[in-house]
Amino acid sequence: MKVIDLRSDTVTKPSAAMRKAMMEAEVGDDVYGEDPTVNRLEQLAAELVGKEAAVFVPSGTMGNQLAIMTHCERGVEVICDRKSHIFNYEMAAASVLSGVQLHPVDDLHNEKGIGTIMGDFIRPPSPFLPRTRLVCLENTLNADGGTVMRPEQMAVVYRLAHEYGLQVHLDGARIFNAAVALDCEVTDLTCYTDSVMFCLSKGLGAPVGSILAGEKTFIEQARRYRKLLGGGMRQAGILAAAGILALNNISSLSEDHQKARALAAALSGVPGAKVDLEKVETNIVLLDLKELPARQFLELIGSNGVLAGAQSCNTVRFVTHRDVTMDDIQEAAEIIKAVLCQ
Repeated sequence: MKVIDLRSDTVTKPSAAMRKAMMEAEVGDDVYGEDPTVNRLEQLAAELVGKEAAVFVPSGTMGNQLAIMTHCERGVEVICDRKSHIFNYEMAAASVLSGVQLHPVDDLHNEKGIGTIMGDFIRPPSPFLPRTRLVCLENTLNADGGTVMRPEQMAVVYRLAHEYGLQVHLDGARIFNAAVALDCEVTDLTCYTDSVMFCLSKGLGAPVGSILAGEKTFIEQARRYRKLLGGGMRQAGILAAAGILALNNISSLSEDHQKARALAAALSGVPGAKVDLEKVETNIVLLDLKELPARQFLELIGSNGVLAGAQSCNTVRFVTHRDVTMDDIQEAAEIIKAVLCQ
C-alpha cells in the first residue's frame, strides 16, 4: 500500500545528489577542527544567518541546549513561550543539563502587547528569586501550527531583553520557513538574536544535523560543551556535505507551504473537524477533531496509507515536505475526508 507520510518534515530522505556528495566528501577529524567539509558548512551557515561563527551539531535539541548551557550559569531562569519546543519536547534538558529553570509564558510570540507580556516575567533583583538570564523564542512556532513571528515582534523582545541585560536565543528549527513565508531575508529575523539554532534535517532535506550560530567566543564555548555532551562526531564531513546541499533548498520551501494551504483548504468545512486557515502560514496544518479521539483517527487514516501525528488528545498535526507531491496531498485529503464522514 502506498504511504503518504505527513508526520513531520524530518522524514525526508536525502536526494541522489546528497548521497553522492556524502560519498565523495573530503573529511578529517572535526573534534580537532580538521574536517574541511564541516568547516565549510559552518562558515556558510554563519554567513547565511549573519553571525560570526557556527558549530555543526547532531540535532536541534542539542543546539538549543548548548545555547542555554553557554548563555546561562546554574540557578538562573529562562523565559520561553508555553508552547515552545524547549519547554515541551526536550525532556526537561535545560534543568537536567544546565541547572536552569524554564519560565513558560503564555503568548510570548503574540504581537498584542508582547513587550508587556515579557516585561511582567523578568524577575526583579531579590535574594529569594532566580535571576532572569535568557529569553528563548521559536520561529516558526511548531506547537502553534508553524505560525510565524515577524521581525517587528522579534525586535520588541530583543530590545527589551537587552535593556534588562538578558540574551536572546532563537530556536529557529524552521527559521527559513518563516523567512520564505514573510518574503524577507533570514537575517531580517536573526539580527534580533544573540544566538540561533536551525535544522538542516527538516524541510531542507538533509538526513542529519543542525547549526548553532552566534558570536565567535560564544561558539567556542558551545563547541567545548558539544564535546561534553558527546557531540564530537569525528569525520562528520560525510554528514556536513548533505547539509551544504540542503542550504540550496531554501527557496523550495514555498512549495511545502502551498501544499499545506491546499491540504487545509481541502479539509476546511469537513464535518467532524475544524482547521484554522489563518494559522496555516508555513508547512504545518493542525486539525481539531470534534468527535473522534486523535488516536483513533490516526489509526483509521493510517490503515488507509496516511500518516500524521497527535498534537493533543483531539488535535492532529500534518506536516508537508519535499517528499510529498501535490497529488499526494489531494489523495491524503480525500482519505481524511472519507474517514471523517463515515
